[in-house]
Amino acid sequence: MDISSILQGGYHHALPRTWQAKQQLTKSMLMYPIFVTDEADARVEIPSLPGQCRWGVNRLEAFLAALVKKGLQSVILFGVPVKSSKDARGTLADDPTGPVISAVKLLRALFPDLYIACDVCLCEYTDHGHCGYLNPDGTIDNTSSVARLAEVALNYAKAGAHCVAPSDMMDGRVKAIKRSLIEAGYGNGCTLMSYSAKFASAMYGPFRDAAGSAPSFGNRKCYQLPVGARGLARRAIVRDMGEGADIIMVKPSLPYLDIIADAAQLAADHPIACYQVSGEFAMIHAGAAAGVYDLKTMAFESVEGMVRAGATLIVTYFTPEFLEWL
Repeated sequence: MDISSILQGGYHHALPRTWQAKQQLTKSMLMYPIFVTDEADARVEIPSLPGQCRWGVNRLEAFLAALVKKGLQSVILFGVPVKSSKDARGTLADDPTGPVISAVKLLRALFPDLYIACDVCLCEYTDHGHCGYLNPDGTIDNTSSVARLAEVALNYAKAGAHCVAPSDMMDGRVKAIKRSLIEAGYGNGCTLMSYSAKFASAMYGPFRDAAGSAPSFGNRKCYQLPVGARGLARRAIVRDMGEGADIIMVKPSLPYLDIIADAAQLAADHPIACYQVSGEFAMIHAGAAAGVYDLKTMAFESVEGMVRAGATLIVTYFTPEFLEWL
């Protein structure tokens, strides 16, 4: 063989195999999604999301303390109102006594070093289940929706959130939120992580079970991206960079590794996040249960693919397991 044909000498041992990656998966790269309900003492298992629960604020300390001890550094909170009435405005999103704001204040006091992000959207809180306000004909009122989302994001920042993460995909919401944070004095103290390339995926089903956020009619294809729209995703990433996003996110992850790679190229000076969504997580569990592969091995392969593509932050329900495995 030619000298240049010999490659295995560079990865014949376990240690140099790790050197072949440009970046290694670390605990600091993991963000854990937490569903917080308005039933303060709740611990409700989610059948379609193995091992995941809806938590009441009174149960968060015991649940998270063990994970923080193992190295958990960041969480993202999703509110799940189950006993309160929803409305067209999504009033419950930033209710001062609601689950998200209550959880932010509690976690800031309990775990001063834990980084707390809040998902910013209206779908969990509106009576119609869409991510913004509706016009009389049922279409999205983008302008009013953006104003409301900026209001919610600012109230999360005021409560103590380190990061606000708009997931709604309304046009212009990043600029509106950034401006709102700056004008209120939070521009230098609150990260804006944008779900910049969020696709209208079939992989959100278990999340919608968990959050009670399925739309009551229609779908979200007019604001979430078409699954084949690589160019549109690139344009959305560039737009959100220009509107002030501090972190760029791609969602889902595994079917969109090319978009993660595009984001890493287009936003080379930004952290790149990706969300290993509920359907990806459930799919990996289902395959392992069917004997198709080993769960741990496949979990690592999935997230290492995201890191290889360029992700520097991974939102994943596997976070508790990775805190053990890493």
